Amino acid sequence: MNIPLNIDWQQILLHLFNFSILAGGLYLLLYRPVKDFMRKREEYYQSMDEQARQDRASAQALQQEYQARLAGVGAEIAQRRADAQKELDQYRAQQMDAAQQEAGEIVPQARANARREREKLLSSASQELADLAVTATEKVVLTSQGDPYEAFLNLAEKGVSSHDNAQ
Repeated sequence: MNIPLNIDWQQILLHLFNFSILAGGLYLLLYRPVKDFMRKREEYYQSMDEQARQDRASAQALQQEYQARLAGVGAEIAQRRADAQKELDQYRAQQMDAAQQEAGEIVPQARANARREREKLLSSASQELADLAVTATEKVVLTSQGDPYEAFLNLAEKGVSSHDNAQ
């Protein structure tokens, strides 16, 4: 066989076959696993990115919700504070009314008690004076042998002079 340029077709076919086996083997052993690894890695990072986006979106939604709640809580606190102040004012007013009513009841009662006590003291003082006068009269009469009136005046003068000396 006359082969121009010294080309052996059989050798070329064997080299092609060898090259296809090598390319197929490299494809199966290297290219596909690396390509699968790269695809999985890309999917993993995409899922992480998507998860991060979802987390960021949910965090922003939570932040907005909490800010709305805080604004609502601030208003609620102000309302509760106002309600508590109103309740405190009402309680104070009730206490003041009760105290004034009690004072209104106590003052007349104290005046009446003072009046009764004064009357008792006056009556007991009057009774004591009467008893003293009777006792003095009895002493004068019993100790005097003459005129009881004269004896009384003498005793009275002695009592006044002894009283002046004591001062």
